[in-house]
Amino acid sequence: MKNQIWAFLVAMPALALLFSACNKNDSGGNGNAKLTVYLTDAPANYDAVNIDVQDVLVNASTGDNGWQSIHLLRPGVYNLLNFRNGIDTVLASSGLPAGKISQIRLVLGSNNSVVVNGTAYPLETPSAQQSGLKLNVQATLTADVEYRLWIDFDANRSIVTTGNGKYILKPVIRTYTQATSGSIKGIVLPAVHINSVFAIQNTDTIATAKPDPLTGAFLLAGLNAGAYNVAFAGDGLVKDTIVTSVNVSIGQVTTIAPITLK
Repeated sequence: MKNQIWAFLVAMPALALLFSACNKNDSGGNGNAKLTVYLTDAPANYDAVNIDVQDVLVNASTGDNGWQSIHLLRPGVYNLLNFRNGIDTVLASSGLPAGKISQIRLVLGSNNSVVVNGTAYPLETPSAQQSGLKLNVQATLTADVEYRLWIDFDANRSIVTTGNGKYILKPVIRTYTQATSGSIKGIVLPAVHINSVFAIQNTDTIATAKPDPLTGAFLLAGLNAGAYNVAFAGDGLVKDTIVTSVNVSIGQVTTIAPITLK
């Protein structure tokens, strides 16, 4: 019966895209989590609040030796007021080793300003220019799970006006993380005779993976919560197999029992 189900699925025209559009997971995982950093803001009584973002660093230790830069998509000036009322923008995205992250650091350049009644004023950020704005996170990343981290500025409370008419940035920021997906992993043997592994909901192929040729380990990552059928395609020397009703939860990796195709 399982082989009949698999034959029905691969025969469907919609699955002609299977090996191209859905080939986003092709290994058994490497112990990393994916972290994407977003910038968002609370409302503020200014025309614009421009910050010059030059780097985002993550600290995976409790000291100052664990800092590492993650990939910044676009260094440069961001107007915080463009990201109010639930709107955000991606600052950086990178794979990180699974485990705890204690802090992040937002490094700013010198091109920061605030616009008040149509007039732009320099926004002084002396400490941020030297070492970056250090923010506590205290999050635990699980291997093979994708996470989002938000840097939520309160621009209205973050700007201080001095007696001589200067504007200084003293950031009031909160950070929070959210796991956005789950994963399925396992081992399928004999590895040399397995072409692909697929995560299927109804008749839609959601993800596909190529098992490790030596160990047979596979990972189907980036899955929404729900039940999946996991299909194993052999090379003709072994028969195709389906494991049904594999449940996935956000922030967790579901491990299925080892499979041997015969």
